[in-house]
This record gives sequence, C-alpha cells and structure tokens, in this order.
Amino acid sequence: MKGLIVNADDFGAAWEVNEAVERAHCHGVLSAASLMVGAPFVADAVARARRMPQLRVGLHIVLVEGKPMLPQAAIPDLVDRNGWFRTDMAVVGAEMFLRPGVRRQLAHEIAAQFEAFRSCGLRLDHVNTHKHFHLHPTITTLILKIGKRYGMRAMRVPQEPRQVLAAAEPGQLPPSPAWVTAPWAKLMRGRIARAGLLTPDHVFGLAWSGAMTRTRLAGLLAHLPEGLSEIYLHPATRGGFFGAAEGYAYAEELAALCDEEVGRLAAHPSIRRGGFVDF
Repeated sequence: MKGLIVNADDFGAAWEVNEAVERAHCHGVLSAASLMVGAPFVADAVARARRMPQLRVGLHIVLVEGKPMLPQAAIPDLVDRNGWFRTDMAVVGAEMFLRPGVRRQLAHEIAAQFEAFRSCGLRLDHVNTHKHFHLHPTITTLILKIGKRYGMRAMRVPQEPRQVLAAAEPGQLPPSPAWVTAPWAKLMRGRIARAGLLTPDHVFGLAWSGAMTRTRLAGLLAHLPEGLSEIYLHPATRGGFFGAAEGYAYAEELAALCDEEVGRLAAHPSIRRGGFVDF
C-alpha cells in the first residue's frame, strides 16, 4: 500500500501562506498543514482551517527564528534581547542539553505551544518543528513527554531516501547524504516507535526545500515507494512577506500543488491520501 500525506509547513506565518494553503487544498493535492501558533496570521489560518474540515492540521513547534508564546522574562535563555528565539542553533542546542534551567524554560515554551494549539479548537493531526529542531534529543524527549498530555499521535522524522530523489529527477546528481542529521533521525525514529506514535516511512522535502517544482513533485509521485510517505512544501502566493526565506520558490510550489498532472498522479488507485490521522 502507498500512503501519501502532502503537507504545508509554516501555516499561519503570513496571509500569502494561508491563502496558498487554502488554494492548494481546495484546488490541488494538499491534505495537511502544520500550524505556527505564535505566528502573526495564526487567527486567519485557524479561521480558514475551520472552513476546510478535510484539511488535517498539526502543530509546527517553533524554537528558532520566530516569536515565542511565553514572555521574554519566562524564557530568557531561549531568546535574544528583542524577545525573538535565538538563531545560534548549535550553541543554544548545547545549552538545552547541558543546563537544567534552560531545559525547564524549553519545556514551558513547548507546553505553551501545545496549549495554544488546543485553544484553537482544531484536532491535532501531527507534530513537527521549524528547521527540524526536534532532531535534538532533548527537544524530542520533551515533545514526547508533553505531547502525550495533548493527544499527540504522530511526528515527522526527517529521513529522505536518496534513491527516490534520483529516480524522480533522472540525469541530475542526487543530493549529498545527510551525514550530520542521519544518526539523530535514526535515533528519533526508534524513540517515536517505542512511544507508539505514527511516523511516515519516508519524508520528502529536505533536499528540495523551497524548490519543490512541478517536475520534482510529479517525479516523486510517479516513483512513490511502498509505505507511508509525507511530502512537505512551503507554498505561498508570493515571496517577500515578513519571515520569508531567501531564494524559496513559494509561488512555484503552490503551482506544483495545483498542477493537473500532479493531481492525476496523486489520484492513482494505488495511492491512498490523507493526513496523519487518516493512517
């Protein structure tokens, strides 16, 4: 059986992102979205999600490059002097591992984001993190512990099979192996499995983050492996919004999600589509 989840990250980040999520779900192959509960357009995202009951919505925990839910005084070691999450992921990651006080602050902020999602009144479909920061073992531990209280049942493990990428884009050099993150992803997969949570067998979107063109998305669907696959994208009606990543082809990713050929491939009888909760 081939299961397919097509997910949009950063739901709530901007009006342009929210509009793209709605278009891609109503007129394309998008089946899920990951909500940033502290983002400036979260209320608009929640309102749209309520109009789209078939869109599965999960929590996109933000611990870097964003605004926290808690005030600066409650998490002083996680934020800069302006109250934004620190961007020195290696340094703050080491502090999370070594300093009990930082871990307590981290636990409070993660819980606050789960609580904010609950207050939206949406069913929790899945959990992942901005920049895949949950590869950090301390963050994984806290999400598993706290998420259990909020009914978390599924998490993303960023492991991408390179052989499928090579088949999807023939003639191109496949991306380099993820030597740095691969051991942590393997460790995370084992911990999630022992916790009894669902995680996709395959995840696509790492190598082509912000560059999931129509050709690439169609290629992945044409060579979709057996098991459950998640393909995640970052669609928006245009770039240039506050917080937009430099060089990301936001509008092109939206076009890919709504492409006729992509829709035909995703509708193949061998593929079952949905959100995490549907599997």
